Amino acid sequence: MVLPLTELVRVVRRLRAKGKVIAFTNGCFDLLHAGHLDTLERIKRRADLLIVGINSDASVRRLKGPGRPLVPARERARLIAALKPVDLVAIFAEPTPLRLIRAIRPDILAKGGDWKRGEIVGRELVESYGGKVLVVPYMKSHSTSRLLQRVRQSKSR
Repeated sequence: MVLPLTELVRVVRRLRAKGKVIAFTNGCFDLLHAGHLDTLERIKRRADLLIVGINSDASVRRLKGPGRPLVPARERARLIAALKPVDLVAIFAEPTPLRLIRAIRPDILAKGGDWKRGEIVGRELVESYGGKVLVVPYMKSHSTSRLLQRVRQSKSR
């Protein structure tokens, strides 16, 4: 389910009061692939609730360049929300998900293995209140950039 921040915070408070473990991850998810699914499944195994933050279209353009995103944010959010391990999705327009992380205060902050622990936005905040930071091993053969590269190569033949 894709929710605005205010509703997301309400749901999180209610579930946290019931003792549920809340995990958060984020990304562009511009071209969904098996590596994304694997990462989300691994995170969900450690939590009762998995929230995914999706970069807005403008945020993706700032990060990836003028040709991106390939898929609009609302569609990316719907696709991610439809995946079994994902419970809730929020779209954020800021350059980083820090505002979402502050509002949600996840027990687990997770990123894929292409991130170094020290680079993870929100790491210090989450660790400051006793939360855990999880770096999920990366499926080396799966990446959006690699997929785009293969598509471009096949078009030039």
